[in-house]
Amino acid sequence: MKILVINAGSSSLKYQLINMEDESVLAKGNCERIGTDGKISHKTASGKEISYDVAFPTHKEAFMELVKNLVSGEGKVIDDVKEISAVGHRVLHGSEKYKTSTLITDTVIEDIFAFSELGPLHNPPQATAMRACQEVFGKEVPMVAIFDTSFHQTMPEKAYIFGIPYEYYEKYHIRRYGFHGTSHRYVSAQYFQLTGKKKEGTKIITCHLGNGSSISAIKDGKVYDTSMGFTPLDGFIMGTRSGGVDPSVITYLANKENISPDEMSNILNKKSGFLGISGVSSDCRDVTAAAKAGNHRAQLTLDILVYQIKKFIGGYAAGMGGVDAIIFTGGIGENDRELRAAVCSDMEFLGLSICKDTNEAIRGKDAKFSTDSSKVEAWVIPTNEELLIARDTQEIVSGLK
Repeated sequence: MKILVINAGSSSLKYQLINMEDESVLAKGNCERIGTDGKISHKTASGKEISYDVAFPTHKEAFMELVKNLVSGEGKVIDDVKEISAVGHRVLHGSEKYKTSTLITDTVIEDIFAFSELGPLHNPPQATAMRACQEVFGKEVPMVAIFDTSFHQTMPEKAYIFGIPYEYYEKYHIRRYGFHGTSHRYVSAQYFQLTGKKKEGTKIITCHLGNGSSISAIKDGKVYDTSMGFTPLDGFIMGTRSGGVDPSVITYLANKENISPDEMSNILNKKSGFLGISGVSSDCRDVTAAAKAGNHRAQLTLDILVYQIKKFIGGYAAGMGGVDAIIFTGGIGENDRELRAAVCSDMEFLGLSICKDTNEAIRGKDAKFSTDSSKVEAWVIPTNEELLIARDTQEIVSGLK
């Protein structure tokens, strides 16, 4: 079975074609600047890379172009589009309705559109891409929606209810939802597979650290709490996001600077975090380089990041009554050895001690870097959200036969 995995944005369409027999990626690419001039980048497993400008008035034309590259020309990896058995779509928000990955129907697409207030930047283009996909592939090709929020639906009420009047939860479903669910689910499942441990009785903390970051407490294999909230803005500092801020800071600034709600949202989501504090960049690598060159604000940014991550780990360990393993993933979590070491430092009170040499040597692979005597394990497990989407799609589609 070959499955096409889609991650659609308002002006982009990222894709991977995965052969589920050996879970290998046959080809991957990105259709960019949808709605304007357009560009496609396509790469095959053999290393062949193609990139050229092409008009993408809508997502439909982007699907048509990626199909053309899969079945013809230098980027060809299959003989016929009919070899694609199903399509898996990443979806940001499933509200409280979708607790698991779901076969896509017209009703599901309508629901995803209906949740646009909860995910205004992601849900509309993702639902639009589903309809475009149906137009290109036909409705006979099954599609599956994998929701970023679904893995976090196991949180107890005490973890997801905010301290505002309960009527707003009842009227508007305002609560903690959590995001990066596909990543947290993949790395936690991979941990259990690597260690052979049973989910029951385990307490792990997964740290997805990248330009967008979140941390999840996972007890008995189910999410107990997570750092992102009603939106991906909550938690700790990220590339351009502020993380959690005293709400009174927002109203105070709005009054002082005469800032509208939309302008404030733009500041908190796109001008804060690494970029806002350091004044250097939203990329952690650039901030690290500036800190090493003596930039105080850059160093302060890194200090805040490490401190906030440590606080979440400590808080989740307390909330779960202990912790068995701490897992790092995402672009920063997998590659920033110095940050991992800083986060794990002074954690002996939790029973965590790491091997510095092992931590330094990790390069893009599953690896434990805690010492043999450490009571708490520390791991790097590279995430693979596309593979999890493909696996879910295969499982649901296979059940239709």
